[in-house]
Amino acid sequence: MIKLLHVEGDADNRAIAKISLGLSAKFEVVQCGSGQDALGVLKEFNPDVILMEAMLPEMTGKQTLARIRETHIHAKTPAVFLTAHTQPAELEELRSIGAADVISKPFDALTLGEQIIRVLG
Repeated sequence: MIKLLHVEGDADNRAIAKISLGLSAKFEVVQCGSGQDALGVLKEFNPDVILMEAMLPEMTGKQTLARIRETHIHAKTPAVFLTAHTQPAELEELRSIGAADVISKPFDALTLGEQIIRVLG
């Protein structure tokens, strides 16, 4: 099982992603509605990959990833961003802060799990 932490501010998008990731039966998914919630979850849940919206309440996905990277155990955990902001400069910025990949919103619910598995190699 691949342990995946999904951080998404929108409840509908969380529900769609949970159903999508459940199609493959390869993921154990824990979801959070904000970056602050994600930081709290990391104390108990040690994910293999983090799937995170770029625009989150309280702090952005970039800020959340920076805080996650401060913890030694999660310094290299692959992070995949979900975003509707896909201009080349925006994508490059996310990659420059350590995003393993960027998935455009709206994402394809049928292939989301496959995309994440490809990132993990």
